[in-house]
This record gives sequence, C-alpha cells and structure tokens, in this order.
Amino acid sequence: MPLFLTSLDGLLWLALALAVLSFLQRRMHYEIQTVFLILTRHPGITIVIFALLFLPGVFLHELSHFLMAKILQVRTGRFSLIPDPMPDGRLQMGYVETERTDFVRDSLVGAAPILFGTLFIAWIALDRLQMTVMWDVFRNGQANLFFMALAALPNQPDFWLWFYLAFAVSSTMMPSDSDRHAWTPPIVVVSIFFVLLILAGAGPWMLENLAPPLNLFLRGTALVLVVSVTIHLILIVPFLFFHRVLTRLTGLDVG
Repeated sequence: MPLFLTSLDGLLWLALALAVLSFLQRRMHYEIQTVFLILTRHPGITIVIFALLFLPGVFLHELSHFLMAKILQVRTGRFSLIPDPMPDGRLQMGYVETERTDFVRDSLVGAAPILFGTLFIAWIALDRLQMTVMWDVFRNGQANLFFMALAALPNQPDFWLWFYLAFAVSSTMMPSDSDRHAWTPPIVVVSIFFVLLILAGAGPWMLENLAPPLNLFLRGTALVLVVSVTIHLILIVPFLFFHRVLTRLTGLDVG
C-alpha cells in the first residue's frame, strides 16, 4: 500500500463510513415513510409522523446552519422546522435562510450539520453510553469482552432516550444538495495547495509531522460515523420486515 494511504488510512475509513451512512439514511427514510404510508394510507399523516420522529435531528441540523452563520457573521433569514414536499418528490424537513457570501463561509455553513451532528453522536457514545471501554477491548482483540459490553449497553441510564437521539441526529445530519453547493471551490483550492506543497518537496515533512494527528482525527471521526451506521443497520431490519409483511397483508406498496 502506498505510504500516503498508510499514513492517512483514516481518510479511507471516513469516506467509506460517509458513503455507507448516506445510503442507509436514504434507505431508512424510504422504508419508514413507506411503512407509515401503508398503515395510514394518508400522505399528510405520514409526513407529520415522519417529521415528529426526526424532529430532534432536524432541529439540530437547522440550528447548526444558524449558529455557524452567526459565528461567521453571515446574515440569516427565516428559520423553519415545518416539512414541505418538494416538486421532485423529496421532503424538505426544514430550512434556514442564509446570505450567499464567499465560498469559504458558504462551505462551512453548509457543512455545519455534519460537524455538529458528529460531535453530538460522539458525546452520546463516549459520555452518556460509556462506549470508550468497548472501543478499548475491541482494539485489544478481546471479542468476548466486547460483546459482553455491547449486551450491557441497554443497562446504561436512559439508554433508549440516547439511542433514539443518536438515531434521529445521525439520520438527519448529512448535508443536503443545497448544503453542498459551495463545496467544490474549497476542495479544489485545498487540493491544489497540497499538490504544490508536495511538488515543492514538503511531502516527507507533512507525512512525518501533519499526517499522524490528522489521521488520528480522521479515524476518530470515522469511528463516530460507524456508530451511526450501526444504529441504522439495527433499525432498518425491522422496518424492512414490516414493509414486506404489510405489503403481503394489504397488497399495497409504494413505487
């Protein structure tokens, strides 16, 4: 494996975790909406139930945009948590109107939900659910202790509350299309900057001095996202099951 990939393997884990979480989030939303639509046979009621289910996550998502905009001195407009069906069939769960500025601030405002959401999930995992011990035994290869700790998780105080909040936040923290509209310019600029540094001979110095702390950060972020992926994997199974059972019983499905 190239030295660069070895030194920054956290980047690969982070990209993989983001891709899997993005897929599971879309699939989970589809399955939940389908189940409630078959049960209620009323799109309006389904939207209300769906919005209430994810309200904590939507609130943090939009609040993240708002707070980041205020920190960066970007003017804000209306703030809404009312779901709104879009012409293309998607459901807009909420929005915050922000002023268009330079691409750096626009990018940071757009990325705010995943930054704040990741911090929130990390706080729940490490502080509320005490998952640090699980991570330590997993790294040491103590599989039996890991599964014992996993089985004991529901005994943590208010476990189901924190589990629900972790699900609601992690399932709504991915940036929307509008959030990502300004990401291309800073990605290009940063990429060019690093290429120029490497061409100037700074590559070995960066691998020795910058790569270790950066990779530690990337691994930690990827681990938090893996927690979110695990929550989605646990919850998507019953919804897939209910979807199939309801379709068989009612003869109804959503295309």
